Amino acid sequence: MDETRFSEGVDEVESRSTSATDPAAREDTMSLAPEESSGVEFLASHHARVGALDVRRAIPQRRRRSIGAWCFADHMGPADVTEGSGLDVGPHPHTGLKTVTWLIDGQALHRDSLGSEQVIRAGELNLMSAGRGVSHAEEPTGHYRGTLQGIQLWIAQDDQDRDGAPDFEHHTDLSRVELTDAAGTVLIGDFAGVRAHANYGQLVGLELRVHGRTTLPLEADYEYGLIVLEGLVELGGRDLGPGTLGYVAPGRHELRVSASRPSTLIVLGGRPLEQPVFMWWNFVARSRREIDEAYDSWRRDDGRFGHVASALARVETSPPYWRSSRDA
Repeated sequence: MDETRFSEGVDEVESRSTSATDPAAREDTMSLAPEESSGVEFLASHHARVGALDVRRAIPQRRRRSIGAWCFADHMGPADVTEGSGLDVGPHPHTGLKTVTWLIDGQALHRDSLGSEQVIRAGELNLMSAGRGVSHAEEPTGHYRGTLQGIQLWIAQDDQDRDGAPDFEHHTDLSRVELTDAAGTVLIGDFAGVRAHANYGQLVGLELRVHGRTTLPLEADYEYGLIVLEGLVELGGRDLGPGTLGYVAPGRHELRVSASRPSTLIVLGGRPLEQPVFMWWNFVARSRREIDEAYDSWRRDDGRFGHVASALARVETSPPYWRSSRDA
């Protein structure tokens, strides 16, 4: 499995498979076994490489494929960006998902087949809906020097939207939430009575900065995941830091979190998926057939994914693992 490029980050992951041929399953066997404390499950992320960046991939993994419709979470950095470095992923395709890019430090440049060209700065939200097909590139800005750190997330689109037209949004005016000893930015959905500008189904996502003891209000029919980007928080009587996912199953109305020093975390939540999705390479689908069709369209460059005005090389990959060599 080639994880040298972000666009190949879920190569050969099929969400219904836990067989030995599934690299997500193979990688997870190298991680620590999950531990539970006070109803919280702790799952080790696995490490990957995205261009010059190290990432910690919280989902998908063998024991936790998704959190609600959140089906992918990469903690990027922190990395020192110098001249010519940073995110450097050439044009690559997506189907059936929304990308959510959130930086807490630094800048990156987004280009896509819709003609969008957008500098993403820390504290600004980038959303791209793939629908039936879109392509994009992630590049250095060319002028930013300093620390780069953030998270990229995918949302599995529902049946109503996954075959629709692609779209791009960029938000700078975001909703803020205040809790005891904590403050946050609501990226997606509703949290503690605060509604984000971006909403998608039964889903919530926020950045939370904790500097003491706080209680998070939860939706009882949601499952939740907590990913620490900076610092250390206590959750369920155990420390949670970068590189570990804290998972909370449905059924709770609140969650106590504390931090002895300022800490930053991402909170993801949503109703568990009623049907599992298939993921391979950059595609989220409902069947292998759909993935085969998307892969063939990208390989043929038949126009389904458009074109990106990027100087970076177009990303290619080997055929899906279930296809014989004669189908390549």
